[in-house]
Amino acid sequence: MRYNLLGKTDLKVSAICLGTMTFGSDQSEAEAFEQMDYAVEQGVNFLDGAEMYPIPTSPRYQGRNETIIGNWLKARKNREQMVVATKVTGPGEMVSYIRPDMALDRRNIREAVTNSLKRLQTDYIDLYQIHWPDRAANFFGQLNYQHQPEKDGTPLLETLEVMNELVQEGLIRHVGLSNETAWGTMKFLQLAEQHELPKCVSVQNPFNLLNRSVEVGLTEVLHREGVSLLPYSPLGFGVLSGKYLAGAQPEDGRLTRYPVFARYVNEQGQLATQAYVELARQHGIDPATMALAWVNSRDFVSSNIIGASNLTQLKTNIDSLSVDLSAELLAAIDEIHIRFPNPCP
Repeated sequence: MRYNLLGKTDLKVSAICLGTMTFGSDQSEAEAFEQMDYAVEQGVNFLDGAEMYPIPTSPRYQGRNETIIGNWLKARKNREQMVVATKVTGPGEMVSYIRPDMALDRRNIREAVTNSLKRLQTDYIDLYQIHWPDRAANFFGQLNYQHQPEKDGTPLLETLEVMNELVQEGLIRHVGLSNETAWGTMKFLQLAEQHELPKCVSVQNPFNLLNRSVEVGLTEVLHREGVSLLPYSPLGFGVLSGKYLAGAQPEDGRLTRYPVFARYVNEQGQLATQAYVELARQHGIDPATMALAWVNSRDFVSSNIIGASNLTQLKTNIDSLSVDLSAELLAAIDEIHIRFPNPCP
């Protein structure tokens, strides 16, 4: 296993992070324990959750991923060896059941972190992330930014001040962002410097062969400011494995069970996926492995957040870290990207 520093901190995280988005719904506690046990055996020390998980989110399952992680940490007695990340939920009708009047203000963040700590059965969270902005912005695949200052929500400074309180009280160690834009990231960094508040150390955004939109503006910020990218959906909900090509709907596929998550199966995305799958097979590489190895190879990525439906998938995903892509293959990947630039933003 390879380890990288998280942002400008002294916190070393494994280059593979185990995402827990399906723990508590698609994966039972026993199956989740198996995955975490195997991941740790391979050197993984980084777990990522969220108060709204598992996905699809619902009042029935909400928070179970954190409960399962907490039960596992207690059973294995390894809290000090693990880096635990979770998230406070942003506002939205989809998650309005979590708390009344959802926002990224003091009341909501305080209640969220208290509940997460309880479920995780820990005194502190290593990386506490803002799941998405409390303002109208382009995230979750939105395009063509429309300026709506009347929907700015909680001031960023207020959110950051609450995070500072949590750091000072020892409840969280570091602050991270998620589904954030280049402007939002820079603004949080600017406010932190101006007001001597915690600087965000990471941004968790979608990043894969079908969605390289972070490279347009955000990666310059990451490089210049020393902030880590924590990519999620590195396989585009499994699409880059090729298993959904030609309209296939495998029984074990999450998109088969949850067709609402169709972000990566539009017409251009399918054409691009076909090209990437054919390229991988020409080079004798499993398509999913190639897609993950490409993400792993980016120098602004500190840890690649993977998820798996079973141990076989988990093994393949972790093993991608040992695969080096040739210069020829990397050039061919970029040629496909030029033909199909960001088909699934």
